[in-house]
Amino acid sequence: MTQYTRQELGRAAQSLFHSPLRNILGIVAYMAVVFMAATLGFMAAGWPAGDAAYMVTLTIFSVGYGEVHPVATPYLRGLAIATIVLGCTGMIVLTGALVQAFTHYQLKRLLGIDRMQTQIERLTDHAIICGFGRIGVQLAKELHAARSPFVIMERSPEKLAEAEALGYLTLLADATDEAGLAQAGIARARVLATVLPSDASNVFITLSARSLNPRLHIIARGEVPSTESKLIQAGADQVVLPTHIGAERMAELILYPRTAQFLGESPQLRQFKTGLAEFGLELEAVTVPAHSGLAGGTVGEAERLGCGSFFIVQLDRGGGEGANGSGGQSFVHPGEEVKIEAGDTLVLVIRGSRVAAGAVFNAPRAARLPD
Repeated sequence: MTQYTRQELGRAAQSLFHSPLRNILGIVAYMAVVFMAATLGFMAAGWPAGDAAYMVTLTIFSVGYGEVHPVATPYLRGLAIATIVLGCTGMIVLTGALVQAFTHYQLKRLLGIDRMQTQIERLTDHAIICGFGRIGVQLAKELHAARSPFVIMERSPEKLAEAEALGYLTLLADATDEAGLAQAGIARARVLATVLPSDASNVFITLSARSLNPRLHIIARGEVPSTESKLIQAGADQVVLPTHIGAERMAELILYPRTAQFLGESPQLRQFKTGLAEFGLELEAVTVPAHSGLAGGTVGEAERLGCGSFFIVQLDRGGGEGANGSGGQSFVHPGEEVKIEAGDTLVLVIRGSRVAAGAVFNAPRAARLPD
């Protein structure tokens, strides 16, 4: 049964039983009014408050223990008959509402949690996402778009409801609990991503996951750089530091402001960049600033200064064809002797740190290697 079919059945069940809790509250309020009115009625006939309340309770619940005081006047008999009719009817309806509520939530469990668990048990070679915070939301979105099977483990019912509304497989469980990981199918899983904001929790989850499935590929999130070594020792295959990545990306935008403008984002180029990334390489475009120590230097000098962290595959000067499509000069695969001038746009194939490579071109003249 698909996720959408399950949701449709859930909505049908909700429509059928129509807010059982609201029905119960309404009937309880009705019974309270009947109880208070009948009690006041007996008190108006001169009965003590305790005797009046006791008499009404016996009448409403149809216990039949007998009359507390003689019901001998037409007023008392009429009041007793009214209490029997209204009170007993209300109790019957209240009992039915309680049964309705019990059936409603049992049906929701049958169509919801049990059905979800059945689908999880059918998964193999799937991913387990521990945590549905900001990173977990984006990760689930990407995997869902790629049609890659996954299950989300989250202990917050509110966050889990958001994930269910998006059509994801979910499990209400604490990822630090080995029983929860087993329920998520960790023995059959291909990869686990623990993306909780707590480094301690991520380390604990990594330890538990590694002991439950030695072949599992574990990707862990770390907030503090010093946690990376702890996660690796705990059994993580890869560690992602979101803060570090965010800062590094901002530095790249500062160092390579012309990459998107110069290289563009055509499908062919994206495919080419993806192919480079498989070999650990990146493609960037950098404009040599006027204060750069490499202005006036050569391509060979720049590559030696970079210690092999990048290679210059194209040099465009004065609005060359690679930049604007007309005018200027463009050197494809420039030789080591080609001079670099301030304002030149260089296309780099980078291996290693892009920030370190960009720093080579932003270093002042005093940092230039001697000729």
